[in-house]
Amino acid sequence: MLQNLLKDIDQNRESITTAQAAERSDLSQVYLAQLLRENKLEGFQLGRDWYVYIDSLEAFLKQKRKPGPKGPRKKSAQTHADVQHNDLPSTT
Repeated sequence: MLQNLLKDIDQNRESITTAQAAERSDLSQVYLAQLLRENKLEGFQLGRDWYVYIDSLEAFLKQKRKPGPKGPRKKSAQTHADVQHNDLPSTT
């Protein structure tokens, strides 16, 4: 069983946990796990824990990326409750 888990791990490459990668990269652990699942980062999963190959993380961080949203999102002019209220027939 253990051999099946270890067969996909490249023993010649240094790896770190997503927590360690998050500290190095200023990215969240959740985002790093997403990148690993989408094969945008190279690494492996042991049980519930993800591990990132350091060379893959460094290559990813060197790529130019579009910046994400800044601050909270703006609310729409009408809230969901307003829309529902306006859809009700008038009682007058």
